[in-house]
Amino acid sequence: MSKYRKSRMWAPEGFFECEGRGLEWLGEAQSAGGPRVVDVYEWGRDYLDIERVNACSPTAKAAHDFGAALARMHDTGAEYFGSAPAGYTGTCYFGPLQDPVPMATGTWQDPATYYAEGRLLPMVELGIARGELTADDRALTQRVIDALPDLLGRAAVDKPARVHGDLWSGNVMWTADSGACEAVLIDPAAHGGHREEDLAMLHLFGMSYLSEIMDGYQSVHPLKAGWQERLTLWQLYPIAGHCVFFGGGYVSEYRSMCRSLLR
Repeated sequence: MSKYRKSRMWAPEGFFECEGRGLEWLGEAQSAGGPRVVDVYEWGRDYLDIERVNACSPTAKAAHDFGAALARMHDTGAEYFGSAPAGYTGTCYFGPLQDPVPMATGTWQDPATYYAEGRLLPMVELGIARGELTADDRALTQRVIDALPDLLGRAAVDKPARVHGDLWSGNVMWTADSGACEAVLIDPAAHGGHREEDLAMLHLFGMSYLSEIMDGYQSVHPLKAGWQERLTLWQLYPIAGHCVFFGGGYVSEYRSMCRSLLR
């Protein structure tokens, strides 16, 4: 396999180690039927060497197989909501290579507290600090947090899953390097989280064969009732992140999403 080097001068401390260890941690699930994850060769202060993957077009079968494999990866689990990848003790990150922001880690025991304290509030505070969000947005977010017991429904009792953390379509590559088309995961923000986080990200920006992916997923791990209605809830974090990174129309989108959850 040939290597591909990701690099960035003056990358935040631990950024590439965090990604490398995240890939390795997700890759541990392959022995239990989890999805293929790019191999990691080496990392340094400002680079990460990974396997080079040749892209192909997805197929319905590959999508179904990926959904089933993703469920198995999630089922591999994590110790806590907010767990960092195994072996990593530094700061975790979320966001694009040119502007990653810290992603809180911790030992939260339940999804609601984790999502409030570890995800929504820190990202909204960062948006306020950057001048993209306001104190009113903090108050609106707090209303959503106060409603989390009802919004989460039966998903509030789920155990921590081993999640990719940034599973939009661009971080799911399709390759036939092994002879048959299959998905391979890249660029994670890996952590212990809620399985519906990854599924919500797949729904956020468009994904090929999404219904086949979901059918495959549910064939291995049937989701709790109401998961479709919770997609917007889990999408709040990445959209708040887009407010931080890009501002603009994402701000009004975030506000509309919050209000839709409070109706």
